[in-house]
Amino acid sequence: MRYFFFIAAFFLSGLLCAQEQPNTIPVHDPVMIKQDSIYYLFCTGRGISVWSSKDMLNWKRERPVFDTLPWAVQTIKGFRNHIWAPDISFHNGLYYLYYSVSAFGKNTSCIGVATNKTLHPSSPDFKWTDHGKVIQSVPGRDMWNAIDPNLAMDEKGIPWLVFGSFWNGMKLVKLNGDLRSVARPEKWFTVAARPRNFILPDSVAGDAAIEAPFIFKRNNYYYLFVSFDYCCRGEKSNYKIMVGRSEKIEGPYTDRDGVPMNTGGGSLVLEGDKNWHGVGHNAVVSFNGTDYLVFHGYDAKDKGRSKLRIEKINWLNEWPVVTINSN
Repeated sequence: MRYFFFIAAFFLSGLLCAQEQPNTIPVHDPVMIKQDSIYYLFCTGRGISVWSSKDMLNWKRERPVFDTLPWAVQTIKGFRNHIWAPDISFHNGLYYLYYSVSAFGKNTSCIGVATNKTLHPSSPDFKWTDHGKVIQSVPGRDMWNAIDPNLAMDEKGIPWLVFGSFWNGMKLVKLNGDLRSVARPEKWFTVAARPRNFILPDSVAGDAAIEAPFIFKRNNYYYLFVSFDYCCRGEKSNYKIMVGRSEKIEGPYTDRDGVPMNTGGGSLVLEGDKNWHGVGHNAVVSFNGTDYLVFHGYDAKDKGRSKLRIEKINWLNEWPVVTINSN
């Protein structure tokens, strides 16, 4: 879940001049893509925060994606253009940016999508076109939360959207070829979940702390990464990255011990240490034959502020192995 004290942090950071920053720039829920020789980073923030880099080390702040989002203002009570957990990918000649708008601490949430021909702000073709709502969750109707989207393609090139936070887990649903709507007949898969106290009303998230799903295809497996436990608490955050895998995109995903992720399974990929707390909400990217884990962590040396982390993924017996660089 996301907490509102980050709204102020992102707003203040946006007032800084757009100078190059070290690789520990202040971000939350990062996802990365490369166009030509430029890396672009999208993350939670007012209007969706954007950064660019030529080397993944020094970053320049770009203009946010949205100035306003009228449909979200009308749909989500109290929405103030603070947009969560974007996901970026390139398909059919367009960049697709999925994003989350939500009420705090409730499953009153929506996932929207916008497209652009290019990510280069200097290009005459640069223009974000918002297509509005793709999926919505409603308290009293849905026991899932429509945030933290990630677009994944199966071996046939069919698009799927995985998403979710708390409640009864991570959901997966097939999309139409336009990547902007759910395919019919609708069929929803629960690909990961943790036990939840169902005595609680569905308007309360409870203790089933799991979110931020991301699917990465490698060789014969789809790998489902999720984050367990709690972010957004600075040095007290105990967020950690877990994984399972499946030969089919719809699952079932199982961990190293064969425990299904939809019954609470998951193998540890990465957790915090004395320098970096609450590491989580990851994406996986591949550049020049190398796989990277992109995530945020809370810097113990800087009052627990959330910052960008990028670590190389090694693979051992077809399972991801990642170590935090102490720098």
